[in-house]
Amino acid sequence: MSDYTPLSELGEFGLIKRIKEKFELRNASSVKGIGDDAAVLEPQEKQLVVTSDMLLESVHFDLTFCPLKHLGYKAVAVNVSDIAAMNAKPTQITVNIGLGARFTVEAVEELYEGIRLACENYNVDLIGGDTTSSRAGLVISVTAIGEVAKGEAVLRSGAQVNDLVCVTGDLGAAYLGLQVLEREKQAFMANPDMQPELENKQYIVGRQLRPEARMDVVYELKELGIKPTSMIDISDGLASELMHICSQSGVGATVYKDNLPADGQMLETAVEFNLDPITCIMNGGEDYELLFTIPLSDHDKVKNHPDITIIGKITEASEGVNIANKHGQAFPLKAQGWSHF
Repeated sequence: MSDYTPLSELGEFGLIKRIKEKFELRNASSVKGIGDDAAVLEPQEKQLVVTSDMLLESVHFDLTFCPLKHLGYKAVAVNVSDIAAMNAKPTQITVNIGLGARFTVEAVEELYEGIRLACENYNVDLIGGDTTSSRAGLVISVTAIGEVAKGEAVLRSGAQVNDLVCVTGDLGAAYLGLQVLEREKQAFMANPDMQPELENKQYIVGRQLRPEARMDVVYELKELGIKPTSMIDISDGLASELMHICSQSGVGATVYKDNLPADGQMLETAVEFNLDPITCIMNGGEDYELLFTIPLSDHDKVKNHPDITIIGKITEASEGVNIANKHGQAFPLKAQGWSHF
């Protein structure tokens, strides 16, 4: 006799009721959440920021090595990251899931436990969504809503010549975490008795399985009195994101190879996989750090910040987008980040 409950036993409304019981509303702008035909929001004198992201099994995640709780957390974090990149505060999310027949009530609860933890951490309200059956594995689509004071939203299009180019955290780790997980999966497929070798790899694996949106830095920049001139989150790799900012702002940029922030575990693992760490940093993606530009006059406010690194400067559009070595030689950047098609 199995201890797991088939979804058919609970039904859609039973599942929604069970999910609703575990989520409470925290934001004043959430007037009505789950349980009616639609949610009701009432932001006071603010602009709304809306973003949406879809995660598909076998395309964006692999349940062989991705725990459902981590997946639920990540689905929320990647959307909150987009809200952060607009200099906004996330307030609500909706979650749509498509489920195959193999999923039990307990598996869905595990997924929603990750979603609940992320809601708690980022102080957002789950206000609705849809559950449906899927013949193509698990599908998760999250829409996040945020609020920003009028005139405070930061776009990709505001970078000015001589601005400083900054990033949060370290880069390239999520990509190498994925390489490690893929390698262990192959070993497991060949021999199911194998225990995965993840010793000394926890940090980079965690960066892949459970990334964090950098809302902390958004709040800290406000405290420092800094409004970035442009900002984007690093989901597809640093090179590709920098090119988005440059093309939308009509500028060029130079980043310095020696300034790129990297974690020691990431560097060691790159050597192990015979990969160039700079390529992993520039094109790996899924770090969900923030890339932003600030006026030169704000240099002293960020120069000693432990989690912000100045990696380069904005130049005239005619100079292009380049990476320079310590001898000052510049090479045009190529974006080889994640492409969906």
